[in-house]
Amino acid sequence: MLLALADTPDTDQEDPVDARDGGAVVSGAPATGGSRSIGTIIRSAEIDTRLLGMIGALIVMWIGFNIMSGGTFLTARNLWNLTVQTSVVAIMATGMVLIIVTRNIDLSVGSMLAAVGMAMALLQTEILPDIFGIGHPAIWIIALAAGVALGAAMGGLQGVVVAYVGVPSFIVTLGGLLVWRGLAWWMASGRTIAPMDRTFQIFGGGARGTIGGTWTWIIGIAACLGIVALLVVRRRQKIKFGFEPRPMWAEIGIAVVACAVVMGATAVINSYPMPERLAMQYAEENGIAWPPGGLTIPLGLATPVLITIVVALVMQFVATRTRYGRYVYAIGGNPEAAELAGVKTRWTIVKTFMLMGVLVAIASSVQIARLNAATSGMGQLTELYVIAAAVIGGTSLSGGVGTIPGAVLGALVMQSLISGMVLMGVDAPLQDIVVGIVLIVAVALDSVYRRKAT
Repeated sequence: MLLALADTPDTDQEDPVDARDGGAVVSGAPATGGSRSIGTIIRSAEIDTRLLGMIGALIVMWIGFNIMSGGTFLTARNLWNLTVQTSVVAIMATGMVLIIVTRNIDLSVGSMLAAVGMAMALLQTEILPDIFGIGHPAIWIIALAAGVALGAAMGGLQGVVVAYVGVPSFIVTLGGLLVWRGLAWWMASGRTIAPMDRTFQIFGGGARGTIGGTWTWIIGIAACLGIVALLVVRRRQKIKFGFEPRPMWAEIGIAVVACAVVMGATAVINSYPMPERLAMQYAEENGIAWPPGGLTIPLGLATPVLITIVVALVMQFVATRTRYGRYVYAIGGNPEAAELAGVKTRWTIVKTFMLMGVLVAIASSVQIARLNAATSGMGQLTELYVIAAAVIGGTSLSGGVGTIPGAVLGALVMQSLISGMVLMGVDAPLQDIVVGIVLIVAVALDSVYRRKAT
């Protein structure tokens, strides 16, 4: 597929000159002799500088935490756990992006997570087993479907009050934070509900909730092929419609770097083997003789990570390739103009809150499956981490600006910060202080960026 990139006609036969950069070449192969600045190269490659900055900050953070933790942070075990721990916040952050883009906010997602999780747990442990019997295969399906429907209803109710009644989303969701938290406690009178259905537990990862090393490599290779195919298609579309494509060196460079990152991450994930006790159980269940040196069985990708990847891809498609997604960004950019253009702004906002509720239900299923229990206190302060992930990922609180990949990366940054502080033994109050400072800095940087852009 890289050959396909090379075979695509390049309209940059003569590199244009940008007077703003003192006559520097802005497309085609990089000029020699240092005639191009780094900024010009980045602009030529059409790379999001904010996303690039986050990646750089993440790398610095990982290296720093690894040094301060005595080499523990960058071990395969910790990185595998880090991906699983990031999943819940990342799933909800993809929906929070669209909420904030429409110039709204949702402070109730943590409480909604607890209420929906409690409802699904009660269905699995106390209601459906009395109807179908313990272990029936329909239990987890009905519980999950009911949780998604409940989440959509909760989000839709808040969206109606915001869009049609005209109450600010801050007030509506602040009230929702209290209402849904109280509902979570009321449903079980403060009890911890456990255990979850055996099949449902797969959503939480663990030894049974992974796909193994072989399938992880297959997914990694498929992801690389998909990246190259996407680059080829986008380049050909630009040429077809008369737009200037990226320089060929940039296309190939992006493909090589992206595939190297994907395959490197796959190798790291597969280097974390199943713990010995679980490996012995696996060998016993599958009739495998236990060798003298033990078995090395890679866990591979965890189910929560797969769910996060699928959610991110779907949300990216919805945000960038559907009419609904265009309406969301139009409302965030200029609500009055969107209304005059015929966009049903109120209904679009309701759908955005409903979508947020569905994503909360998916995240809740991952959370209670990981814990193998549901508690009324589950999800406390999660709303702050979700909002912080979206903002750190480049979503502007002024509306109209935000990306799904940035939110997922922001969630990874947040979880890396928390995980690193835990490894260093930082007290919980100090962790909250650091997270709060990071959130303020992220908003401040967004304000500076927007001022420079205008």
